[in-house]
Amino acid sequence: MQYRKFTSSGLNTSLLGFGCMRFPTLDNNLSNIDEKISSKMLEHAIENGVNYIDTAYTYHGGNSESFVGKFLKEKGLREKVYLATKNPVWLVKEYDDFEKLLNEQLERLQTDYIDFYLLHSLHEKTYRKIINLDVFKFLDQAKKNGKIKYAGFSFHDELPLFKEIADAYPWDFCQIQLNYMDREMQAGLEGLKYAHDKGLDVVIMEPIKGGKLINPSPEIQEIWASSEIKRSPAEWALRWVFDLPEVKVVLSGMSTLDQVKENIKIANEGFPKSLSKKELSLIDKVTEVYKKRVKVGCTSCDYCQPCPSNVAIPEIFEIYNNIYVYDTVADSKDSYKGLKEKSKDVSQCIECEVCENICPQHLEIISLLKEAEKSLI
Repeated sequence: MQYRKFTSSGLNTSLLGFGCMRFPTLDNNLSNIDEKISSKMLEHAIENGVNYIDTAYTYHGGNSESFVGKFLKEKGLREKVYLATKNPVWLVKEYDDFEKLLNEQLERLQTDYIDFYLLHSLHEKTYRKIINLDVFKFLDQAKKNGKIKYAGFSFHDELPLFKEIADAYPWDFCQIQLNYMDREMQAGLEGLKYAHDKGLDVVIMEPIKGGKLINPSPEIQEIWASSEIKRSPAEWALRWVFDLPEVKVVLSGMSTLDQVKENIKIANEGFPKSLSKKELSLIDKVTEVYKKRVKVGCTSCDYCQPCPSNVAIPEIFEIYNNIYVYDTVADSKDSYKGLKEKSKDVSQCIECEVCENICPQHLEIISLLKEAEKSLI
């Protein structure tokens, strides 16, 4: 296993981190983790050098932390790994809630301390709220009390806000979404380099875009097949992220033992700056093919939100695009069904044109929403 120096303490963290949000489950119930198989997966990963274990308060319906804590204690492996989890800031209503949630997480994880503690999924609304609730005071106190060793944040918003948050506190690390399709989305490559230049180490999530890059179309498969070096689509995606020297840990939400074994093998070979110009050009070519399939050039800037009629415009365009870009017909239709149940679907639109008047991309949103719905119902 490769290790890269992490935080100002120079910790040796494994390049591959185990993301504990996609364990195999029983009875098609996301909350019911198959503990027997999941234990084998975790044990194999740790035996083969993975020492960064990442979970969160809400994963698997709130059961991921409890399972991970139980596993580490029963196997006597707590001191052999770095344990990361996240504070669900959207549940915080007052200052004391930060501490209550942390204490609950310590109990779930059956540990006295958390190595890497993140403020989970920061975006404009949640960040402003927790700033007003004095979150930095909480982090300082939690570190002083020894309940957390290192403080960080995970991020899902636009680059300017990422830079603002990165500058606001002496963070130990941060976590961003990055893959070869999301180079300019959210924090993106620019955010990665910005953090690196500040001395802020970065953990990567969604390196294969939630699995969307695993099963490409025949056209993209043909491009991959043209390479002299044969790799699976998952390996190409992971190797692109591993190639970035600014990246310290890459999380993979693995669901089978075979995936664990494959990802460990890939991580063992994914040295920084190891891809040739020809290989990087091949990845760029695949990226362009995917991008040409995009139906709506929505950047999810959320200028159109909140919609007066509660239409989830960016989300609708995202799941609509996913059908044509990643062939996610069933998943996209299920997602749209969920929006209908929440009365956030296209049928709520009153064609007030507020969204079109404010859209930075000058999209004809109303007509595009109607087109999207035809593919989603």
